[in-house]
Amino acid sequence: MEQIRASDDLLADVLDAAENASPLDAVEAVTATLTRRLAASTAFFLIADMAGGALVRMSHGSSDSALALQGLGGEEGLLRLDNGEQSVAVPITAGGPVEAALRTQTVQVFPAARPRADEPSGCVVLAPVTERGEVLGLLQISLPGDPDAPALSEIVRIAHVLAFVILANRRHTDLFERAERSALFSLPAEIQRRLLPPAFSCEAGAFTLAAWLEPSASVGGDTFDYSLGRDVLHLSLTDSMGHGVPSALTATLCVGSLRNTRRRGGSLTDQASTANLALCEHAAANGAENFATGLLGRLDLMSGRLALINAGHVAPYLWRDGAVAAVTLDADIPLGMFPETRYRCTDLALRPRDRLVLVTDGMLERNAASFDLRAEIARTRTLHPREASRRLTGLMLEHCRQALADDATVMVLDWHGGHGQSRRTVAGAEQWRASADRSVHEPSSSNA
Repeated sequence: MEQIRASDDLLADVLDAAENASPLDAVEAVTATLTRRLAASTAFFLIADMAGGALVRMSHGSSDSALALQGLGGEEGLLRLDNGEQSVAVPITAGGPVEAALRTQTVQVFPAARPRADEPSGCVVLAPVTERGEVLGLLQISLPGDPDAPALSEIVRIAHVLAFVILANRRHTDLFERAERSALFSLPAEIQRRLLPPAFSCEAGAFTLAAWLEPSASVGGDTFDYSLGRDVLHLSLTDSMGHGVPSALTATLCVGSLRNTRRRGGSLTDQASTANLALCEHAAANGAENFATGLLGRLDLMSGRLALINAGHVAPYLWRDGAVAAVTLDADIPLGMFPETRYRCTDLALRPRDRLVLVTDGMLERNAASFDLRAEIARTRTLHPREASRRLTGLMLEHCRQALADDATVMVLDWHGGHGQSRRTVAGAEQWRASADRSVHEPSSSNA
């Protein structure tokens, strides 16, 4: 009972500290509370960079804590921003503790770096800050000695709570968004960013979904979206014609129409027809061509039956029983070309362990003829959709020598089946589904 009371007291202190602070200071209020209650030397949050290759530590004022990264590799990367804000980047090095914590979604404990041999030893704890499979970053705590099991349990629990603190407070400030950006955004990129869903990953009992967009320098108008209903999952992947602001505005009209019809309870064909008409009317009123290709989907979570509309888009790929094949769909013309177009649905019956991969044509670059997308889909099958989507777009970027001619976007959907069953999670993630080294084993399940 004493431990339960202590645990509840810490949670109450953390939540009170976050709520009493400004939205800009809520995270530091939580880490300051942890530092005091755990007798830690430092505790702070590392936010995931939007580009996917680093974590970023933000601080305010002249505090040296921004550099107290305990050997994680970011000590030389301090960047001073306006209004006294500071950021320092920590690269995600393959095989390192940061990468392991993110990939496996498990807490990592390792010895702290000592400036001098006679310094007392200590340790660093890295705990994933994750909500429903969406990785927000890591909580890093430096302790004077190795933590016992109850202390580690508390750290993991508070790291999960921190995810909700961040999600609640980022609505009120640009601070978190700025921290995530390693480069300045152009206006088209800013518009494109606003069209994407708030979370790029979603773990549910019957499925795991994640997507990633690697923009070209001129921004090619790609978008992805999803929304979970009571017994249905809606998803879309669209690619607007052209580049820059005109393409971004076409994408805005397209995505806005799809969401509006969906939220009004319209069917999948209603969504396609309404978006098509909206783009056609806009083009007629402005005397310009603006169309978008797209894949629109509606997954019945009870049966695993996925209805798909192909509006002039690249066919999706299905990994099943070790083989990858393009899915044959009834193909209709892109959205925004002819107002009288009627769109057709093709049903795909998913089986447990299937992986469906949706891509835009930027993933089929002619300048990357050596890139075998089907082979890479098979090769990345053991990765969580979160890592698989980033890996696939990253490989395309490498093949194009970091110069994409068009946006490259991937959405990965793993179907597990068993809708209505509870998830088996630890601190916001299903560790047994993570991209692990199999130190976390899959539990026996008919739906695994």
